[in-house]
Formats: sequence, structure tokens, C-alpha cells
Amino acid sequence: MRALFTLIGDIRRLAMPYFRSEERWTAIGLLAAVIALELAWVFATVLLNEWNVAFYNAIQDKDFPAFQKQILVFCGLAAGAIVVAVYQVYLKQGLEIRWRRWLTKRYLDAWLSDDVHYRLRLSGDAADNPDQRIAEDVQIFVNRTISVGVGLLGTIVSLFSFSVILWNLSGPLGLKLFGHEINIPGYLFFAALIYAAVGTLIAHFIGRPLVKLNFDQQRYEADFRVDLVRVRENGEQIALLNGSPAEDRKLDGRFSRIFGNFVDLMKAQKRLTWFTAGYNQISTIFPYVVVAPAYFAGQIQLGQLMQTASAFGSVQGSFSFFISSYVTLAEWTSVVNRLTGFETAIAKARVGADVPAFGMPREAGSQGLTLRDLDVRLPGGAPLIQTGEIAIDRGERVLITGPSGAGKTTLLRAIAGIWPFGSGTVHRNEDQRLLVLPQKPYVPVGRLDVALTYPRPVDMVPKERLTEILAAVGLPALADRLEEEALWPHELSLGEQQRLAIARALLDAPDVLLLDEATSALDEPSEAALYALLQDRLPHATFISIGHRSTLADLHDRVLHLHGDEAPRTLRPVSTPMFHPPEGGVVPV
Repeated sequence: MRALFTLIGDIRRLAMPYFRSEERWTAIGLLAAVIALELAWVFATVLLNEWNVAFYNAIQDKDFPAFQKQILVFCGLAAGAIVVAVYQVYLKQGLEIRWRRWLTKRYLDAWLSDDVHYRLRLSGDAADNPDQRIAEDVQIFVNRTISVGVGLLGTIVSLFSFSVILWNLSGPLGLKLFGHEINIPGYLFFAALIYAAVGTLIAHFIGRPLVKLNFDQQRYEADFRVDLVRVRENGEQIALLNGSPAEDRKLDGRFSRIFGNFVDLMKAQKRLTWFTAGYNQISTIFPYVVVAPAYFAGQIQLGQLMQTASAFGSVQGSFSFFISSYVTLAEWTSVVNRLTGFETAIAKARVGADVPAFGMPREAGSQGLTLRDLDVRLPGGAPLIQTGEIAIDRGERVLITGPSGAGKTTLLRAIAGIWPFGSGTVHRNEDQRLLVLPQKPYVPVGRLDVALTYPRPVDMVPKERLTEILAAVGLPALADRLEEEALWPHELSLGEQQRLAIARALLDAPDVLLLDEATSALDEPSEAALYALLQDRLPHATFISIGHRSTLADLHDRVLHLHGDEAPRTLRPVSTPMFHPPEGGVVPV
């Protein structure tokens, strides 16, 4: 029972924000229309139940004029029912797609804002497969909430309406018990109640495992799809390593989990279907068995028999709502659990997002960048790097070196303000703009000009400017392909992608540029030429680079090295080389 109240609370918490949002009047209007049509459908079934009396009595009495009249009445009822059914589906779908759009936007905003998607990954993705939860679970939740909620309301109204009819039709049942006669009023109502209650308890006992099995099935399916996408995106590396057999084994293992869980799901559904199929078949004849004695005793006519049986079936069907909907309810419950888990993970990841671990005070008049007592830590809390106080002047180019795995990239993340573990402050000018160029640039799929200007809108930069920039970074052959759509991460080599990232930096013209091995895929002359290009086009920008090549030292004003054999390593200066740009400033292709 406690689990049921928790589930109801979770559903309410997930559903209510939409009906309190800026779309609330449209949402409430559509919901009211859907509910009204559901009530109209129940009313139509009540009228049809009453129609049964006159129609079947006309058949029993062989009264053809009355029969013809009831056919016309039925046509009117059927026409009304068709209109109700059509618009109920139409308006229900309208409510569903609007609600899904709003809820999807809400989750996308929550996932993408404040770099929560990045924080979730750092914490180990407590909410597995966020893409599936946003794309699939939201759709299932909205669909099931509307269908189950409206269906349950219709069931309750139908139960009340037909219970009154059945109570009035059944009359008292006299039983002799220990020499005493006991009259049970409305005995058919209680017969339907007991029949459905017993069935519901048995169905719940048999179908309980379906909730967890559906939850796991959705997770295993999403894991399999993610691995398939990874193979597609890393096809070249896999082929070069002859890794196809390994990927085959991994994917086969993923699908084995899908297969095994689905077999368990099949078995659980088979057990439930054995019961529900038998229950539904018995339900077809059970009302007639209960009512038939009165008919054969001459107490009621054929019309009353059919009306009573129909009312009994409606009451019993209403009581059996949870039996007939158990599989849907199990899937709905698993989706609710997944979405609440997603919201919980987002809330945990957002803790402290508004107050960065590393202070970023913006100071008027400050022209450089100062790292003050940075204590960079790993997600588990272990210390990684400590800096003391390091001042970097405006326009200065600083190279950070150290052993692989020492935490250089993590230090750059801390300076950029996205690393959430540690303490200390990064002082810079209040108007400074900062840009990070990672070793593997992000190149969106689609038009090349959009990828080049990302994340700014492409219409903000003239095409002539894009053409000139591409030529400057050594990609003149791409100038004629700016409006071409392609899988650019696969079309371009890593070196070309790094040149594209340098082009972005030139377009953006940041005050502070962080280069995380941003030219590692280029030959040394091309690397030197690109640094010369950056110095020429961005003469007042501060560069902080990470790299392992010894030639990088000559391209920077100062080198800072991570000292120490184990964490926490300290960042200290080791030399002061001067930068000498190559002659001519031409970037080799």
C-alpha cells in the first residue's frame, strides 16, 4: 500500500507542472473535453443498455414494427457513439502531443542547462541513457497517463451508473442458513464485486514481476542502441584495430541481456495471460449463468435478461479494470520510476551548479588571468593538482606540461569553470570572453558553415568571412562546400577538424584561449604556423596551452610544469622561452 501511495505521488509530481504551466488553459481545456467525451461514451452505453430491453422484448414477442423502431433508435445511438469515439481519440492525441512537447522541452532544458549533462557523466550517469528517458519514456508516460487516467475515470463513472441499474434489476436473494432465511439485496452487484476482487488479487500476485522486468527491458534496449551508435561513430578506429570481433562479442553480450530479460518477460506475461484469458472467457458467460435462473423461472423476459447480463458485464468489467490493464500499468509504473530517477539524478547534479567549485570573480580593470590557490580534485574527492598563486598577463602565452594522466586537461576544465570538484579562484576581467579548443573538436553533422560558426547562428557571419578564414587555416578546398550537408566528423581528418576549430577561434576572437592539445594531429610546421596565425589575428588574447611536444615551448612565453611523482602535483614555472613566429605567416596544408 505504501508503494502505491508513493507511485501516485510520483505521478502527480510528474504530471501537475504541465497543467500549471503557461499552456495550462489549453491543457485544461483539452483534458476537460476528453473527460466530457469519456462521460458521453458512458452515457451512450447506459442508453444502449436500456435499448436492450425494448429490442430483445420485440424479438421475443415477434413484434416487427417495434423491432423496426428499435433499429432506428440504434442507428441514432450508434451515430452519436461514432462521433464521440472519433473526437475522443483526436482530442486525446492533441493533448498528448502538446504535453509531450512541453515535458520534452522541460527535460531538455534541465539536462542541458548549467552543463548538467556533463555533471551527470562525471558522476557515472546515475540516470542511465538520458536520451532514452527524454525520447521514449516521456512519450510513454504521457500516453499512459492520459489513457489510464481517463480510462479509470470512465470506469468509475460506468461502475456507478451500472451498479445502480444492476442493483435495481437484481432484487433480493433469499438464502437459508442454520434455519434462518437471509435476504441479500442487489445480490448480482455483490456477485460481480466478489468475482472481480478475487480476480484482481490473483492477477496482481501473478503479474508483480512485470514492473521490474519492464524497467530492465527498457534499460537493456537503450544500452544496446547506445553501443550500436558508438560502433557506427568509431567505425574507422575499430577497423584499424581489427576490433570487429571484439565489438561483436560486446554487442552479442548486450543483446543476450535483452534476450534473457525478454524471455523472463514472456514467461511472466504468459502466466498472467493464462489467468486473464481464462478470466475474460468466463466473464463472457458468467452474467448469463447468474441471471438465467430468473429467466427460466419466468420472472423476467428476454429483454430484462439481456439488460441484466449487460449491466452485470459492465459492473464486472469496471471492477476488473486493473486485471485487463495490468500489463499497461506495469509498463507505466516502470516509466514513472525511470523518470523520477532521472529527475533525482538531475537534481543531485545541479547541486552547487549555481555556485561553481572554483570561484570566478570578475574584476574591473584586470587585464590578465590569476589562478589563486586552486585545489583541483577528482570526483571521489582525491586531490589532483594544487597551484598556489599564478598570474598570467594579458597577451601572454603559457604552456602547461606534465606526465600523461597528471591532470592537465582537468586543470583546464577548472580554469574554464566546468569542473565541479575542488576549490580556489580564477580571477579575470569582467568583460573577458573565454574559449576552449579540445584535442577532439566537436563538429556537428549538417552544413559545414553551421559547423564552422557553432555555436553562433550562421547568419551572423558573412560567407566571404568564412571563406577567408578557411583559407587562412589551410582549408581552402572547403570554401566551395560551406553549404553542403555531410557527416563532417567522418569526412574530415582529425587534423582538418583541429584546423576548423582554430578557424572558430579566429571568428570568435576570445580574450582567453585554452588549447588542450588542440594542434596535436598536425605536423610541427603547421602547428607553428597556426600559433603564428593566432598571435597575428588575436594579438591581445591570452593563450594557455597543453601539449607534450618539446617544440611547443618555443611557441610560448612561459612554461608551467606539473611537478611531483604522485598527486597532488604542484604547478610551477620551469623556463621562459620566447615565441618566434615563422617567416611569412603562411599555414602549410
